[in-house]
Amino acid sequence: MSENSTSARPYLLRALHEWMSDNGQTPQVIVDATAEGVSVPDEFIEDGRIVLNMSWSATRNLQMDNDFVCFDARFSGKPFAVNFPVSAVEGIYARESGQGMIFQDEPGSKEPAATDPADSDKPPAGDDHDGPPTRGRPGLRVVK
Repeated sequence: MSENSTSARPYLLRALHEWMSDNGQTPQVIVDATAEGVSVPDEFIEDGRIVLNMSWSATRNLQMDNDFVCFDARFSGKPFAVNFPVSAVEGIYARESGQGMIFQDEPGSKEPAATDPADSDKPPAGDDHDGPPTRGRPGLRVVK
């Protein structure tokens, strides 16, 4: 990728989100909660990461542009305005099938490499609109 090239991450994030939504699956994103510009409920952060349900039914006013993702959601019944830079997204997967993608560092990026989110068995946050979260390990693999 050239120095002036646009990051593929926001395009892949939007495409996978749309594909999962169109197929009746629940898009979950793994976000580096320690990254600058991340605003998420602290009580749902584990090991510096948070898993968020980004389904249309769990979010309000969802906006995904090339730089930021923002939406309103409820966490344990309390409303919260979620905001994070796209660069903080480590991966996206479908809760039901585990299909998705872990994003790797892009050339020129100063972000740390993403690790396998399957190591966490904590249920995703922000599921108030979908009933109780399901537990299990997502079956993600790195796509190059």
